[in-house]
Formats: sequence, C-alpha cells, structure tokens
Amino acid sequence: MLTGARAVHLCIDMQRIFAEETQWHTPTLFDIVPNIARIVAGKPGHTIFARFTVPHTPDLATGSWQTYYHRWSSLTGANLAPGMIDLVEPLAALAESEEIFDKPTYSLFGENSLDQRLRARKADTLIITGVETDICVLATVFDAVDLGYRVILVRDAVTSSSLESHKATLELVLPRMPQQIIIAGTADVVGSWSPA
Repeated sequence: MLTGARAVHLCIDMQRIFAEETQWHTPTLFDIVPNIARIVAGKPGHTIFARFTVPHTPDLATGSWQTYYHRWSSLTGANLAPGMIDLVEPLAALAESEEIFDKPTYSLFGENSLDQRLRARKADTLIITGVETDICVLATVFDAVDLGYRVILVRDAVTSSSLESHKATLELVLPRMPQQIIIAGTADVVGSWSPA
C-alpha cells in the first residue's frame, strides 16, 4: 500500500501571506488547494498543518534570520495586516479538527517537538504537500529523510513562486533518492489513504 496505516500528512505553509499579493506571493497556491483538501478529508485527524511564522521586527530574529528579515521587513509582524499567517480557506476550516504547528524556520522539523509528536503517533510515513516546493517543502523533506521517515511528496499538491525551481526539484533533485522519497499524485494517495 502506498501510504500505509501509520502515515501522517504534513501540509506546509498554505497561508494568506503566500496566497495574497505580498512579496512572497505564490500565484499557483490556490491551484493545489482542492488536492490538499481531498487528502485531508481522506483521513480526518491525520494532518498536521504548518504555518510559517515571522518575527515582529527583524531584530527579534536570531542569527542570519535577522539579515533575512531586514531584506523582507515588509513581511514582519509589525508591518503585516492581521491574520496574514492564517491558513487559506477552505483549509482553515478543515484545520479546526486537525493539528496546527507554527514554525519559524524553513523546515517543519526546525522544532524538535514535531518529531516527538510523530513518534508518539508511531508514524513511519509522511505525506507532504504545500509551498514552496523548493524551500520549506524541500527542507522538511530532507529533515524527514534524515530522521528515518519514508516520504511521499504529492506532486500535484505542491507548488512554488518559481515554477522553474519547482519543476527542477520534482524532476531532478528528489528522484535521486527513490528508496526514501516517493513522488505520487493526489489520486494515488487518496486511493490508498485508508479510513481511520
């Protein structure tokens, strides 16, 4: 079976800050929302939604993140409209019965408590969707592999503001690790996403 009984779905950064007209706008984000919603609905209670959080000001970030947020200061808490880190609809409504995990780093594993949560669930396989394929999704995939998880990346449920980089990640980078990373479509995942 593709997913297995102990799979958990990690949905990365499907937030207003990437969906709306900001400097981090990902124009194709809403194209993948229906596929993500199908995966979430396929097995309720088995999704963790990640939200990328930003500091209130650049100086509150650590290390090189300060330089990063000086570059992107318009996207710090002091300058963002309220609710911009919220999930987009209809995923926000679906997330009400799922877990939400805030992260200040690219990888969802930047905080050790995620691995602890997954081990407590006895998870062995991670289904990964969201944005951006070549940044936060990729960082999470590599960390998941390093921690020993089997990864299923859903090719039609990830996207990026750079479609060229998105394509290169799916076609050139991730296929180099077929023993650890499976690239599959939403229909295949939903079809094997066994009921609770």
